[in-house]
Amino acid sequence: MAPNKEMDPMKTSPQVLITRLFIAVVALTPLSGWAQIQTSGTAGSPAATTTIDGSQLPAPDPKFGGVIEDDALQSKAWWAPRIVPPKQAPNILLIMTDDSGFGVPSTFGGVIPTPTMDRLAKTGLRYNNIHSTALCSPTRAALITGRNHHSAGFGVISEQSTGFPGYNSIIAKDKATIGRILKDNGYATSWFGKDHNVPAFCASKVGPFDNWPIGQGFEYFYGFVGGDANQWQPNLFRNTTQIYPFEGKPGWNLVTGMADDAIDYLNEINQIQPDKPFFCYFVPGATHAPHHPTQEWVEKIRDMHLFDDGWNKLRERIFENQKRLGVIPANTQLEPWPTEVIKNWDDCTPAEKKLFIRQVETFAAFEAYTDYEIGRVVQTVEDMGKLDNTLIIYINGDNGTSAEGGPLGTPNEVAFFNGVNMMPVAEQMKFYDVWGTEETYNHMSAGWSWAFDTPFTWFKQNASKLGGIRQCMAISWPRHIKDKGSLREQFCHVNDIVPTILEACEIPAPEYVDGIQQAPIEGTSLAYTFDANAAKEKSRHTTQYFEMMGQWALYHEGWLLSTKVNRAPWEAFGAANPDPLNNQILELYDLNADFSQSQNIADKHPDKVKQMKQMFIEEAKKYQVFPMDASVAGRIVAPRPNITAGRTQFVYTKPMVGLPQGDSPFLLNSSYTITADIEVPKGGAEGMILTSGGRFAGYGFYLLEGKPVFLWNLIDLNRIKWEGPDALAPGKHTLEFDFKYDGLGVGTLAFNNMSGLGRGGTGTLKVDGKVVQTVAMPHTLPMILQWDESFDIGSDTLTSVNDADYKPPFTFTGKLNKLTIEVDRPELSPDEIKQLEEGLKKVDAGRE
Repeated sequence: MAPNKEMDPMKTSPQVLITRLFIAVVALTPLSGWAQIQTSGTAGSPAATTTIDGSQLPAPDPKFGGVIEDDALQSKAWWAPRIVPPKQAPNILLIMTDDSGFGVPSTFGGVIPTPTMDRLAKTGLRYNNIHSTALCSPTRAALITGRNHHSAGFGVISEQSTGFPGYNSIIAKDKATIGRILKDNGYATSWFGKDHNVPAFCASKVGPFDNWPIGQGFEYFYGFVGGDANQWQPNLFRNTTQIYPFEGKPGWNLVTGMADDAIDYLNEINQIQPDKPFFCYFVPGATHAPHHPTQEWVEKIRDMHLFDDGWNKLRERIFENQKRLGVIPANTQLEPWPTEVIKNWDDCTPAEKKLFIRQVETFAAFEAYTDYEIGRVVQTVEDMGKLDNTLIIYINGDNGTSAEGGPLGTPNEVAFFNGVNMMPVAEQMKFYDVWGTEETYNHMSAGWSWAFDTPFTWFKQNASKLGGIRQCMAISWPRHIKDKGSLREQFCHVNDIVPTILEACEIPAPEYVDGIQQAPIEGTSLAYTFDANAAKEKSRHTTQYFEMMGQWALYHEGWLLSTKVNRAPWEAFGAANPDPLNNQILELYDLNADFSQSQNIADKHPDKVKQMKQMFIEEAKKYQVFPMDASVAGRIVAPRPNITAGRTQFVYTKPMVGLPQGDSPFLLNSSYTITADIEVPKGGAEGMILTSGGRFAGYGFYLLEGKPVFLWNLIDLNRIKWEGPDALAPGKHTLEFDFKYDGLGVGTLAFNNMSGLGRGGTGTLKVDGKVVQTVAMPHTLPMILQWDESFDIGSDTLTSVNDADYKPPFTFTGKLNKLTIEVDRPELSPDEIKQLEEGLKKVDAGRE
């Protein structure tokens, strides 16, 4: 046997010596940013590790450092070192809740108990000057990319996306997420809960999946895709596979389900590789509507009687708590209650008060329940012995409290998106006993939302008011933060979180990812605020624009220029402001002296107003804000690259479930014909042939006790049904539902005038060519079905469109040979377009 060359260092080959020298030099050479290569283990051995400089992701494969001779015995094996984060890099737990304003959590003066956030604030820091974008997925895009929301393609939510770079709902490849950066630097990355950053037209099984969590650097995803979710029966995914963990488990709730899954995941990672740091992005759907807490939490909150004296008193109590805790300045002013928007509590009827209290108790239970489940995840980190070196960032809300329930609230949020936002209290009281259960898709009155945004005004969607954009946050990192329990008042924005995490991990932002040069990070690291003497440090994030659906603002060194609110969030329909940049009343605030944005001083500083408007224009040009668009509901039906776009016929020959609304045939505001060629076996058949949507809005085509049925569920308020008189005999049959729509087109109307949407029509059910029933519908749904429910063929997933007829999955027991959908979407005639334009000119003239 030939001698082993490595046994004698004097006989080591030159190649091996050169490789060792190269590794030693690299290990001692400081690189850009914080990066300095750190290695461990014997170079080339299976146990060797290394950090990377991070400028290029993924890191280039190193050259082979061993020796290759003609035979293995004379050769030297060599393994590339495993990539790891820098030594002592912290674990990261990034938490953000949904639709929750500054005055909600007890940590910042709210009456709803949030002991987990309290705990993190006591062991870390409280931040009272952190800002969102005023809407869900735009905030989330900024949070995970470190860029402004328009820069990341999310000027609005994906369901409103339009064909402009700042609004297309596509996070471009030059803006890698924090998940991708940390994964390629050796972290275990995971995402639990809400993902509202998948384009609505990329949410089906055909993908593409590059804008799903697993395509954005998150190795594991457990959650839902879209803006909201039924917490009892969610449209839930593990990575890209739809799952149904709630089936056969009465009382199962997603808030607990995702905490359970996160706990299991973190424990598995810890057991498999204890030294591998984790990045866990934990973003529950609470407290976005529907408000679905467990009954246990509803009873806990109800027993506390927090809301019996109404929203005016609640606002005052929160305000006093905030001053007592020192989270707002003692001289903060509270504006008068906005009786022109929401009436005083004392002016509510007894029935209204009873309903409104039930609404808010359910919301509060949802908040408290969610904070408790977040606490279980935090406790898991502590039980693993990793809390000391875990950076926990807990942001309360991705925007201000939602007022999309309108002044009266609603048992069905889908109603709001279809223009029904003032459902009579008497109608709502029918749902009183089941409020917050699976039988409702509930939202609370905007009166509570105003109170929960104390000390600020307005709500989610209102980007020009602090009630829409000011959040609160707690950050804990016991090993590093020594000034425990202190308050930080520096201006910050959700786009600051990525650079903060990178600095804490000593990982630089990459210059290239997958060969694509990266756009600069636009946020500012908050790591400077972690120092014990940082309480009086000046803000390093000095300028920030805000814009949402035509309402806008600019922050600069303590000054805030903002547009006067010209639309309440529940006013989503109707003509939009044609010139949102200039057709505005501008207000000016000195936030250094006016914490609550209550003293408009624009008339005293006209030059400042002019200067800051020009600064806003410059920022807007820089970050893809133009073209500005003030339309709201109209953008939901605007054309976008749905995979069905341009198609008028759809043919299916096999059962299929789980096709999301954004990728399925769109039948609203159209004429259409649905034809099913089926075979009925001996003994008859029943079950679902086709359905889209669910309990709170949708349609179904099915056999019930052998009889053909077509049913439209109009936001759970009315159900229109076509039904054949006889059960189908065994054999082949052709079933047809034909609908003739009476409305106009949706092109220009979608952006300017909603009167052509949701009009009526006539439906005809036929069996084997014979008409069996014709029913006229006085109106149809104008905007959406229940968008967390899917388009299903052959069975029904999640909830039923008519609980009185069947329970899911209601699998079709016959044979489906062919299902054909033909859509005839009406177009505007030239005369109609001319009439519309003339009408819009009159509307604009009236505004002037």
